[in-house]
Amino acid sequence: MSLPLPPSLYAETAIPAHPTPPFAGDATCDVAVVGGGFTGLSAALHLAEQGATVTLLEAGEPGWGASGRNGGQVNPGLKLDPDQVERDFGAELGGRMIRLSYGAPDAVFELIRRHQIPCEARQEGTLRAAITKADLASLRSTAEQCLRRAMPVQLLLGEEAAALTGTTRYVGALLDRRGGNLNPLSYARGLARAAAQAGARIHGGSAVLALQPDSPGWHLRTAAGTLRAQKVVLATNGYTGRLWPGLRESVVPVFSSMAATEPLSDAVARQVMPLRASLYEIGPVTVYYRVDRDNRLLMGGRGPQRPIRDHHPVRYLIDYAETLWPAVRGVRWTHGWNGQLAMTPDHYPHLHQPAPGLLAGLGYNGRGVAMATAMGAQLAAFALGRPATELDLPVTPIRPIPLHRLWRLGVWAKVTQGRLLGALAG
Repeated sequence: MSLPLPPSLYAETAIPAHPTPPFAGDATCDVAVVGGGFTGLSAALHLAEQGATVTLLEAGEPGWGASGRNGGQVNPGLKLDPDQVERDFGAELGGRMIRLSYGAPDAVFELIRRHQIPCEARQEGTLRAAITKADLASLRSTAEQCLRRAMPVQLLLGEEAAALTGTTRYVGALLDRRGGNLNPLSYARGLARAAAQAGARIHGGSAVLALQPDSPGWHLRTAAGTLRAQKVVLATNGYTGRLWPGLRESVVPVFSSMAATEPLSDAVARQVMPLRASLYEIGPVTVYYRVDRDNRLLMGGRGPQRPIRDHHPVRYLIDYAETLWPAVRGVRWTHGWNGQLAMTPDHYPHLHQPAPGLLAGLGYNGRGVAMATAMGAQLAAFALGRPATELDLPVTPIRPIPLHRLWRLGVWAKVTQGRLLGALAG
């Protein structure tokens, strides 16, 4: 039985879901994909397009997890700056990681165009915004590193930043026009349709209960059937269970929350984010937002580390929006929801091969729309035989986080500290 889709603005406005009947019986394939978020759907699509037989198994429906509930921001880059990436991985691999991550939005929008996915996609840029002088110094450094690599970025200061954001809150912002935004649930459903049209078999309501080696290949068991595959891709990210030892404990699952308004009047909408880009603040705790196709303001940030179903548990996001733009005071907030993404201790996405023929990709640290799509393509290439040394992400061992059971307490302490520092800053 499929998990019901949690309530959200996207659940009400996304394109219809492509049929994904539960898996039943016995079947075989070249590659089995576990998880129907952006990572798994991208992997299935790229594998099927290159002639592999693919079966994707998802406990809910495609986009059920954070892939269908996130902020809809298609952001370029990794969490860490380019110079740091090259220090960590060397000029060659680090350079490939930089090109992959900063080029990931272009790859997303090209997939959308090629497969004609109606997901409200707009490639109108990403703004990284600085509130404090210390944040601005960091932003200047990021801008210098990007410009040194001939990236299309622009540092905006003072009045320039205010003109594009509609608020004087920021001392500066870095604009990268490769970024953008979309309806993430529509994007996930569009990827599912595209993968199915390419020949992949996509099954919702099909949680994988057991995964075992089955020479040659692997044996996957669901409640209603058995699947045998030469190779397996684990693509479960923030909802990773215990199918493989240590994988769940290698990431920190974090709920990220959203609140959305009713459609704003044109007069109010003109005062809120005049540039229809996505924006995220740099600092201890990220707040991010955008205005969608229907003039709704969507605010996102850290909230309760449990599922929510309306906007009341994230009142702080509404209060903050009214601080940024007094014009939204009195506007009705209609929706609130959240989803569980995955953070990694080193802030990099993780690609693993824990056993022959078994691959895993997860941990996008809040950059999942672009980077999970890119990871799916990397996993597909790896499954089809590309050597690990030729991939654009490092293949690393699974490293469980010590005292992982205490993660909820640690997340809450970090959020509380970050909000306190934010309040002291302004």
